[in-house]
Order: sequence, then structure tokens, then C-alpha cells
Amino acid sequence: MDNRQVIGSWLSGPRAAAEEMGVEFGHRGQRLGLPETGPGAIAPLGRRFGALFIDWGLCLLIAYGLISGDQQTAGNWALAIFLVLSMLTVGTVGSTPGKRLLGLRVIAEHGGRLGFGRVIVRSVLLALAIPALVWDRDGRGLHDRLARAVQVRI
Repeated sequence: MDNRQVIGSWLSGPRAAAEEMGVEFGHRGQRLGLPETGPGAIAPLGRRFGALFIDWGLCLLIAYGLISGDQQTAGNWALAIFLVLSMLTVGTVGSTPGKRLLGLRVIAEHGGRLGFGRVIVRSVLLALAIPALVWDRDGRGLHDRLARAVQVRI
């Protein structure tokens, strides 16, 4: 490997360098037995972020209108409301209002409903934000990996 290849692999990342060497990763979710597209496929990042913004906006609205009436404290209350909203809705119906609007659902890795203990772990880690920003090659955040969950299209 010459210097240009080394620099190129550093700039493009480890996945691109591995693909150049012939490693095949397959589609996102293939290791989990999920289809590449359509219902049951891994949810795209754009929809997941969109759902998060819808849910956060809803929580801010609730915090400002019903609890605080003050912009300073509404943000703090919104985080608590977001945590409760996430635990209740994902634990019961499998998706938050934002996820439902954008056609997403949270399921266990091997299909089926996510147990309430895993929902709590997932929600708390999501509220911490950092675990949600660390992804694996399937596009799942650390909060989903630790809760053994996956976000899919419905």
C-alpha cells in the first residue's frame, strides 16, 4: 500500500478502505435478517431525526404550555416529558408520535415487542444524547444496541 492509499483510506474512513480491499458488508440490517427496503427494513436516518424533532417539539409545547410558561425552564421540563413520552409510547405501541407520523417503529432485534426494561434503558440512553450519536454499520445507535432494539419502517 503506497502513501496515497494510506491517506485515502484515512480520509474516507475504515469502511471505504475495507471495501477497497474486497470486504462485502451487505445492506444495512442484513446481519439482523431484515430486508433491504420496504416494511421491516432499517429506518433511514432522515426519518429518525425527523421523528425526534417532532417528538421534541411536542414535548417543548407541553412543557411551555402546561407546566412552566417560562422559556428558561421549559427546556428542562421538556427533557423529562420526552423521557416519559418515550417510555410510555415505545413501551406500549412501539413508536412515539413522531415515529408513527413518519412510519417508523421500534422492535426487538429478533422481532416482536420490546420489553419494558429494555424500553427504559433505551429511553434513558436516548435522553443522554451521546449514545444515540454513536452508530454501528447497520445505522443503529448505541442506545438501540444496548437495548437490543432496532428502528424499522412500517
